[in-house]
Amino acid sequence: MEPMFLNDWAEDGLAQLKGDFRLTDAELEGVEILLASYSYENYSGDAFVLFRKDGKYYEVNGGHCSCYGLEEQWEPEETTLEDIKHRLENGNLGSNDYCGNEFTEELKLLLEQLQC
Repeated sequence: MEPMFLNDWAEDGLAQLKGDFRLTDAELEGVEILLASYSYENYSGDAFVLFRKDGKYYEVNGGHCSCYGLEEQWEPEETTLEDIKHRLENGNLGSNDYCGNEFTEELKLLLEQLQC
């Protein structure tokens, strides 16, 4: 499955994600990025990364303002596709219009593909 890099990560993809989080190749060993979205506007930014490793799903949520960046915020949390779907349908996952980090529709499509 081809990874989706969205918004500010759309152009440089994995290289930009690694740079923003200050990740090494070793830290991403065995990681299959499924969707990664980041946007920075209004002096703040939000990042969301969904990946699969060893058959399990993980997400990383990061944020920053003009005072600090995403470095040191790579803290994967195990998740399930059901949990993500619930947050999409009942919460505001992927719809942060304050800093432009919009990825709801892309995440819904990805979930459909993964649940086949």
